[in-house]
Amino acid sequence: MTDEQINQRIAEACGWTDFVAHPEFGLMGTPPDTHGLRTAVDYYTVDLNAMHEAEKVIVKNYHIWTAYYYNIAAGTKLTAHATARKKAEAFLRALGKWNDQFGERTEMVEEVQQ
Repeated sequence: MTDEQINQRIAEACGWTDFVAHPEFGLMGTPPDTHGLRTAVDYYTVDLNAMHEAEKVIVKNYHIWTAYYYNIAAGTKLTAHATARKKAEAFLRALGKWNDQFGERTEMVEEVQQ
């Protein structure tokens, strides 16, 4: 997935709507707290602060949070040093919204719940 696709999917999971590609500002959308005012979508793939805000959406759901943490930890011992890109991918995998290179979705939430 491209960074723009990842950013849009995370924004959708955080309640953003009405996306449009702007020639100057890139991907824009309407966040849930702006009463219809469109703004630039956060760069979740490069901004750890933006990912911290996104994490607030899933932290109250134990199964999704566990899947998220599992995906961050996959392949590394230092989860505290995960990049924003790694967290963004783990976030979408935990929600079952990640498309791999073949266009197939992954459903990590179901695996963790079992």
